[in-house]
Amino acid sequence: MTRLLVGAKLVLLFLSDVVRSGLSTAWLIVRPGPRPTPGLLRMPFSGLDARGASVLGAMITLTPGTTTLDIALDEESGRGELLLHLLDRSDPEAAARAIRRRFEAPLRRIFPASAGSAA
Repeated sequence: MTRLLVGAKLVLLFLSDVVRSGLSTAWLIVRPGPRPTPGLLRMPFSGLDARGASVLGAMITLTPGTTTLDIALDEESGRGELLLHLLDRSDPEAAARAIRRRFEAPLRRIFPASAGSAA
């Protein structure tokens, strides 16, 4: 699949995630019962150049319920770490898996780390 097709598919996926996450976040706020437990999550990533890491951070921040606080990237290896704030930290590993599968994987195809990197 070409970068353009991957990008178009990612945009559609992202827009659907924004709507879905917005509804989920609204429900977390107004539902009866226990309040969500916010918290921080350090999430490693790999295989992205600086632009890809920035786009990943922006996509996470634009998705309701999550905010990117910091991006650390070793451009030589293409490996890095995101510091995220989660509105509901009840299952941080599930949140990280979803981000990797839905956003990071397609972004690797669009913004791959340099050819000499060990990603």
